[in-house]
Amino acid sequence: MRMLLHAKLPHEPFNAAVKNGTVGEKMKRILDDLKPEAVYFTEYQGRRGAIMIVNVEDPSKVPAFAEPWFLTFNADCEFHIVMTPADLAKAGLDALGKKWA
Repeated sequence: MRMLLHAKLPHEPFNAAVKNGTVGEKMKRILDDLKPEAVYFTEYQGRRGAIMIVNVEDPSKVPAFAEPWFLTFNADCEFHIVMTPADLAKAGLDALGKKWA
């Protein structure tokens, strides 16, 4: 299942990793392991953040996506199911609208 993973990175320990020169290695290790379809880095509510599209094959795999962020950076992680336009087209919205209108 395609999901949006939003990792919210607190200032510490991320600042320490930037200062000691290990942040690049740590980020590369996480991203190489997770293999996101897409990843973007941004600011969110004054903190650093990473927004990724990941494919979660089974709910039991969610910890494998979150724990690297938790354990490496004390990050908060949120998961949201996402759809492509093709996925939405298969959702049957017209039939749902008729059923529930």
